Amino acid sequence: MDVTEPPYRDGSGRTLEDYPRPSVAVDTAVLTVHEGRLCVLLVRGDAARERLPGTFLHPRETLREAALRALHEKAAVEGLAPRQLRVFDSPTRDDRGWVLSVAHVDAVRADRIRLTAHTRLVAVDEHPALAYDHTEIVAHAATTLRRQYRGQPDPWHLLPHSGDGLTIRDLRLLHEAVLGERLVADTFRRTMLPHLVPTGERRRGARGKPAELFRRTDAPESRSPADR
Repeated sequence: MDVTEPPYRDGSGRTLEDYPRPSVAVDTAVLTVHEGRLCVLLVRGDAARERLPGTFLHPRETLREAALRALHEKAAVEGLAPRQLRVFDSPTRDDRGWVLSVAHVDAVRADRIRLTAHTRLVAVDEHPALAYDHTEIVAHAATTLRRQYRGQPDPWHLLPHSGDGLTIRDLRLLHEAVLGERLVADTFRRTMLPHLVPTGERRRGARGKPAELFRRTDAPESRSPADR
């Protein structure tokens, strides 16, 4: 004989179904360096305001699966590895009702983002007013990324991978684009050198002496997307 377990009840005698529950959304800030600026990927929805690629969580779906589905369906972007950023839970954040957003972030090279008629890249410091609280999500994502770029050489591997290595100047120009500010060359070099390994090779340029080449201590080929 089948025995059906009684529903769980808390100390007040209520079941889970007796409590109102919010809808759960997943929104992803995809960041990249485009035309020398730190940019975010925006999509144009049915409403007038642009927004981040996002969706509601479906039954029996993980947050990661929902984020990847939204990137594919809303932005035509594949192969990313978004990380959870934080939960945005203001009761008034969404005019459609009580909706929590589990925000995600990813940062990739611009050549991995295929733009469509419904998407564009906009500088994180100059984007228009966005739907819901997506302006706040973008700001938090950019701050998080920039904090990481203060002390580590290109931690999200936005520089194109080159088999011969990279120069300190390569890194500095990228970090300046991410941070949105000029960096003192000597100070930047001293900060980055502990995280770099000399290759013993040099790159010859059009002018000046050949530049020393380095590789990062965490070479990109040694990591899977899930490790980023």
